[in-house]
Amino acid sequence: MRFVIQRVQEAHVTVDDTIIGQIGHGLLVLVGVSGNDDRKTADKMIAKLTKLRIFDDANGKTNLSAADVGGAFLVISQFTLYADCRKGNRPSFTAAGKPDVANELYEYIIQEIRNLGFLVEHGIFGADMKVSLLNDGPFTIVLDSEDLA
Repeated sequence: MRFVIQRVQEAHVTVDDTIIGQIGHGLLVLVGVSGNDDRKTADKMIAKLTKLRIFDDANGKTNLSAADVGGAFLVISQFTLYADCRKGNRPSFTAAGKPDVANELYEYIIQEIRNLGFLVEHGIFGADMKVSLLNDGPFTIVLDSEDLA
């Protein structure tokens, strides 16, 4: 599983010219699910995501988590995080999870973050979405479940 996390001042997602999810201060999270992922993987990623200390404290040091600053989450499914560009010029997406399993895990991630008490907005799995953000910093982190202890 891969998360691309962007600290934002605001972000929203649009489908068919309609905003379907919008947050202020918080984290935009692009979620990629591989064919090997399950709820245990998702739980590990959620724990790391929600505890990341990537917001500034009073001294300008990144010591605060989303919970500490009242940050919200905009969670967007993005299978292209599993693009394989090693051969040729057309990416292969064979490492991405099957849509039914990926959608189930995507919905699970959204619900589990909500269960932790956070405001969570989201896109629509498989839809043609337009994502807008005002990156804060900019501050962007990539989490890969393969790299977490």
